[in-house]
Amino acid sequence: MRLSRLLTKTQREIPAEADTISHQLLLRAGMIQQLAAGVYTYLPLGWRVLKKIENIIRDEMDKAGGQEVSMPVLQPIELWQKTGRDAAFGEGLFTLKDRKERTLALGPTHEEVVTDLVARQVKSYRDLPQLVYQIQVKLRDEPRPRGGLIRVREFIMKDLYSFDADQVGLDKSYNLMLQAYQNIYRRCGLKTMLIEADSGAIGGKASHEFMLIADSGEDEVIFCACGYAANAEKAVSKRKQAEKGRELPLEEVSTPGRESIEDVAAFLGIPESQTLKAVFYIADGQLVFVVIRGDIGVNEIKLKNLLGAAELRLAREDEVKAAGIVAGSASPLGLKGLKIVADESVESGAGFVAGANKPGYHLRNVMRPRDFKADVVADIALARAGEECVKCGGILSAVNGIEVGHIFKLGTFLSESLGASYTDAEGNSHPIVMGSYGIGLGRLMAAAIEQNHDEKGIIWPMPIAPYQVYLCTIKQEESAITEAAEKLYKEFEEAGIEVLFDDRLESPGVKFNDADLLGIPLRATVSPRTLKENALELKKRTEKDTELVPLNEAVARLKKIIED
Repeated sequence: MRLSRLLTKTQREIPAEADTISHQLLLRAGMIQQLAAGVYTYLPLGWRVLKKIENIIRDEMDKAGGQEVSMPVLQPIELWQKTGRDAAFGEGLFTLKDRKERTLALGPTHEEVVTDLVARQVKSYRDLPQLVYQIQVKLRDEPRPRGGLIRVREFIMKDLYSFDADQVGLDKSYNLMLQAYQNIYRRCGLKTMLIEADSGAIGGKASHEFMLIADSGEDEVIFCACGYAANAEKAVSKRKQAEKGRELPLEEVSTPGRESIEDVAAFLGIPESQTLKAVFYIADGQLVFVVIRGDIGVNEIKLKNLLGAAELRLAREDEVKAAGIVAGSASPLGLKGLKIVADESVESGAGFVAGANKPGYHLRNVMRPRDFKADVVADIALARAGEECVKCGGILSAVNGIEVGHIFKLGTFLSESLGASYTDAEGNSHPIVMGSYGIGLGRLMAAAIEQNHDEKGIIWPMPIAPYQVYLCTIKQEESAITEAAEKLYKEFEEAGIEVLFDDRLESPGVKFNDADLLGIPLRATVSPRTLKENALELKKRTEKDTELVPLNEAVARLKKIIED
């Protein structure tokens, strides 16, 4: 490809709307273009990267025994209603009505469709196991699209689904996909971490995420040297116990103008771990009172799962006030008519300070169950770095990451809802046991940049780079330079080397800057100086040094570097 013919142009300025490194660099390199919020066009260079990722994924899926299909984006809403996942996805599910007023969903995922497909095809245990996959567009109405390709409303995803006769078969399929995913990231030249994850709206009994570690990642990974790793939504820890105090009677104390945990603790001269924090949520329209130790945060995913809620959000001030609750001085003591959920941490000490349910006052020496009851007591706390690992007792650490793959053990809830069953050797009917395995291609592409860049631009790993070699000239107006470069361009292409030829009449600085910005792994330069040596200058994107390579050895040298 000649750069002079390329549809897109590079940008020097950082786009104002770009809020992550990958978003900035993809726009500046002319690899994507935004059409609407969370909706992007892939331009020629970006599309080449995406197709390379796609080919690696397809190859690994095929090697694992997957069968590729293409399923409809338009899905009857009745399928989603049968499984109840229309409510689980909530407003994230795009829907529309056709001319006959029938409601259709725009597929955010394809578990329902593929289960319906297999229900019609698989009848006997002899038809199992099955691995069915596609690489196709998905649509989700994200409330806050951000980060360019990191969180979008329209995206391309590889989704594979496994169908087995029993749990043993599912475990085998799951491990098969786990290994295939590890192969994919290795072949893409990316480092990832396997972590325990929450299943979210997809549902199921167990799931793992593949997390690409990057400072800009929107997910927090909690991990230990023993190998335990989970995202913050799923992570558990051994929390430090609050100091045990003597059982003393309740004592009301004045706390004028002190409403936050920090202010109350400082005013009374106690650690935050000796306070109880009140947090109010709306779960499917119902106000829920959550009480947790003051030094601990609420894990909203754990809370949502505990309540079985389709939607969970923090309550507004007016909603709290309408329930007769005094914000800033609230506690569960004496409250009636509200669902109260307590974290396990409220059991870990005596002598807590909690709100007195009247402005400007708190209570000392609060204990459970002596002073208040809870409808549910469970672990709804966020695990944090510095706490103890539940597996080995070591100290947990935290890093940021970007989810680049998610695998689920779905079990039988979908197959039972949609009638996907098989008969065993004795003629007995059983629901098919399912798994689901997804990779977002655009997100993986963006994450690769978040992990591989410098102040000059992108640094693509060789396997997914749009081109392998950036061929450019200095003083192209000289006929000898042009002839040598054209000859090399032809030789590279004939040898199967992917080359982007910068044949523009631009200064060396512009060409070198664009080479670095685009992130192509190798830069080959023909100039008057190199031509005197009958050579070209070769530079790796990841290195500062250059080398002179004789023109007649250039193809062999490039192929060796590419293969290595």
